[in-house]
Formats: sequence, C-alpha cells, structure tokens
Amino acid sequence: MSLKDTINLENLPKHLAIIMDGNGRWAKKQGLIRAIGHENGTKSVRITVETCAKLGIENLTLYAFSTENWNRPKLEVETLMKLLISSLKKELKTLIGNNIRLNSIGNLERLPKSAQKELLEVIEKTKNNTRMVLTLALNYGAREEMLNAVKIISDKVKNNIISIDTIDESIINQHLYTQNLPDVDLLIRTSGEHRISNFLLWQIAYSELYFTEVLWPDFKEEDLYEAIISYQKRERRFGKTSEQIK
Repeated sequence: MSLKDTINLENLPKHLAIIMDGNGRWAKKQGLIRAIGHENGTKSVRITVETCAKLGIENLTLYAFSTENWNRPKLEVETLMKLLISSLKKELKTLIGNNIRLNSIGNLERLPKSAQKELLEVIEKTKNNTRMVLTLALNYGAREEMLNAVKIISDKVKNNIISIDTIDESIINQHLYTQNLPDVDLLIRTSGEHRISNFLLWQIAYSELYFTEVLWPDFKEEDLYEAIISYQKRERRFGKTSEQIK
C-alpha cells in the first residue's frame, strides 16, 4: 500500500500552510548560486499545489516572500521578483486547469509594479475557481499584519464605528489579511529549521506543526503525504482533555 492510500480523505487539514525553506542551502550543496535554488523551488511549488488540489485540501498558503527578505542581497531579491512574475505567467494555465483560485496576503504595495500587475491579473482571471484557494504570502510579516489591524480597529473605535466593548477574536479576524481564510490546521516547515519566522502568528494558535529536514527543492508528493499522515495521527484537543474529545 502506498503512502497516499493510507491518508484519510475525511480528515484532511482544511487549511495547510508551508514555510518553503532551504532553496539557498540546496543550491550551495550543489555548488550552485542561490538563484538556481529558488528556480528549482518553483518545481516543488507546482507539485505541492497540484497534489493538494487532487487530495481535496481547500486552502493552501505558501510563505513566498517575507517583510524581512528585503534584507537579502540585492541580486537575490531581484531574482525572486523575476521568478514571481515568470511563475505567475507560466502557471496561470495550470491554475485554471485545476480550478484553483489565486489569493495573496501581505503589503503588496512595496512589490515592483510589474509583479503587482501580473499578480492582480492572475487573481482576477482565477477569481471564479472553486476547487482550492492558493494564497501567496508576499511581503508578508505577521507582526506588521497585527499592527495594521490594531491601527484600523483603533481608528474605528475613535470614530465610533465600533465600540471597544465589542472587540473580540472575530473582530480581529475581520481586520487581518486572512479575513476570508479559516485558521491554519497544519503548518509545515522544510529544511530542518524549527521556528515560525513571523508567519501567520495569530492564525496558527492551534495549528499542528510539522518540521522536516527535506530542503524545499527536494520536497515532493511523498514528503507531503508524510506530513499529512503525521497530522492525522495527532489528537487535536483545543484546550480540552482527551476524554472530552472522545
């Protein structure tokens, strides 16, 4: 029996998020420049997106570029932006063919105008697709997201649009970039690093975390299956006891 056959399709994470880490280290191991690692990482993106859609996962969010990534060498940042544009153009047909809707979160205004244009065009052309929502986190930082939400909510309180007494988790959710997405059920990070790196800090409060030594360009279907199987073996209690869950 294959790994895929052992997956319970009735117990899939409704929202899977991935920190795609290890492109640079993969390239270094091959004696190549970091840009080649990022290029090879796009192949794993395609494999992961298509596999998730086929399994029936409803929401997939990929950490594509963080607010801190601007601090990387200029050439690497330029390469990442060019890859974003070329990948969007190349994968539009795949997204439409697989009935996948593209979404994005983050402060997009800092992205190059050409990248913004291509991104918004693909979002528009896939907006009626219903099989899965693919969200790209671009120029995204969880602290910036929460800070932005606090400012907007504070302004609404100041202008008597909402009462301070009505502020609860749902109000905060409504002012996050992810307002139309459910909380993350499973978070995967590749490359052996065991940290969250400012990614979806609010949304992963009760997520199952899965860390793998596999570098992102080497991440394939079997690696995804292993993560999902690990998720399905866990008991999600949300603060309750095992007896209460049963």
